[in-house]
Amino acid sequence: MNDLWYKRYYECEIKNVLKKGKVFVLEGPRRVGKTELIKRMLSSFSGKIFSGTGDDITIREILSSQRLQTLVSNFNNYDVIFIDEAQKIPSVGNGLKLLIDNLPDTIVIATGSASFDLSNKIGEPLTGRQIKRKLYPVSVLEFNAQFSGYEINKILDELLIFGSYPEVLKAQNKKDKIEYLISIRDSYLLKDVLEIENVRHSAKLYDLLKLLAFQIGSEVSLNELSNNLEIAKQSVERYLYLLEKAFTIKRVGGFSRNLRKEVMKTSRYYFIDNGIRNAVINNFNDLSFRDDQGKLWENFLFIERLKKKEYKRIFCNDYFWRTYDKKEINLIEEGEGELHAFEFKYGRKKMKAPRLWSETYPGSKYKVISKENFLEFLT
Repeated sequence: MNDLWYKRYYECEIKNVLKKGKVFVLEGPRRVGKTELIKRMLSSFSGKIFSGTGDDITIREILSSQRLQTLVSNFNNYDVIFIDEAQKIPSVGNGLKLLIDNLPDTIVIATGSASFDLSNKIGEPLTGRQIKRKLYPVSVLEFNAQFSGYEINKILDELLIFGSYPEVLKAQNKKDKIEYLISIRDSYLLKDVLEIENVRHSAKLYDLLKLLAFQIGSEVSLNELSNNLEIAKQSVERYLYLLEKAFTIKRVGGFSRNLRKEVMKTSRYYFIDNGIRNAVINNFNDLSFRDDQGKLWENFLFIERLKKKEYKRIFCNDYFWRTYDKKEINLIEEGEGELHAFEFKYGRKKMKAPRLWSETYPGSKYKVISKENFLEFLT
């Protein structure tokens, strides 16, 4: 599997996302292949294509000028306009709006890594004029379109330890995988937050991520994090918000509808990629030498399910469920009037739903996800 291009889900969705008079906005973590994906999507396109980046000062000046004549004179001869690193362009949303309003037969594409910044600059001006999607590290859903279940199971342990960034998957050996993940951790992981939001205490951000890495599957106490980091609770909340918007972590809240004893005011956090989580704590040991197999399995399943729902446009609310007397379920999905409960178990263990859950939500569905049936759950 090492030398292949891993075909991304959106390559089969070109007609649904690339439309005249609309801006296709593709967000996602750095180094997941956004630029390469767009190039491949356009490789068979016969029209005239402009490709530029927000790193280019000339592109920044043109798109942020908000001068209609400047924009039209520079781009009116193109069938497709592709702007990479769009979050670096001031008021880029207004510039893109002027383009599609005045060049309605043109396809416009913008990619970026910092969703909090890209959304602020693009979202409001392009209301009703954009098609927004997220790209994550390669998903099991995408693997399944190219490889057999046997081949996926064969690399499952590596996915739990090293994650699924494209370059990690292509790396020839364990040493190269680790080197690449460390480079992402040190060079890219916090780059958007530190550059755009001007966060002063980068060391505190790393310390916060380490604390979260050890608390996967557990509720996170803001007061405890504040005390451990010796910073204000408000700063912890802001850092968590920025880390989520920068595609580093994902927050999940507690589910509660009927019982006073249900926990709902705390949150759990998952890492967007297992390899990044392990890089944060500097632990790439084989599974047989680890005591966090359950945490890795839970993080893997939650994020892979998230990818599936994003790509297939399955809309639901995600929660965990726990009571104060420690009855719990890892994932609750609420959508279309139904409740689906999923418990994640790394080992082969058959379980029934907690009695209190079944009694309180009798119409819900419950399933244990293990290594025996995870492919069905994720594909």
